[in-house]
Amino acid sequence: MKKLSYLLIFTLGPALFGQGKNPISTFIRDALAERSKHMVAAAVEMPGDKYSFKAPPDLITFGYLVLHVADGNYIYCAKIGGVSAPEVPTLSETDPKDKLVERLKASFDFCTTALAKLDDSNMGETLAIGEIKASRAMTILTLSSSWATHYSTEESYLQLNGLPSPSAKK
Repeated sequence: MKKLSYLLIFTLGPALFGQGKNPISTFIRDALAERSKHMVAAAVEMPGDKYSFKAPPDLITFGYLVLHVADGNYIYCAKIGGVSAPEVPTLSETDPKDKLVERLKASFDFCTTALAKLDDSNMGETLAIGEIKASRAMTILTLSSSWATHYSTEESYLQLNGLPSPSAKK
């Protein structure tokens, strides 16, 4: 529990102690803007023939990672924003790069729309994602931390292929 408290303070602290009426909502929208830019750029940077690449042989492929992030965005942003996720065609990690990148971009666009009117008035409301139940605030923390983790994985996969990460470019 102590680690979770530190994580909450570290992640949400700047937003919570800053000015504004809706610090948590502002935090997730700011995180969305930053992470979407880098995560989409990483997906674009990776050559299409490397979408089947996986770091040590038992990890996920880059294509799976891109699709996983996109699908997670639809689920989490719909729940957090209190809206319905759109119907999207089924894709596979082996689909062409352009389809996977488009799905990722569309999922972040959906998140932008779904979270546009979010405010902090109902952060304690319990949301259910599958069998997991958590407050809206904890679901926001889960989503933002998953973006950080997944972007780190994208960066590692790029570096293992001799490519620069988008956040390292100036």
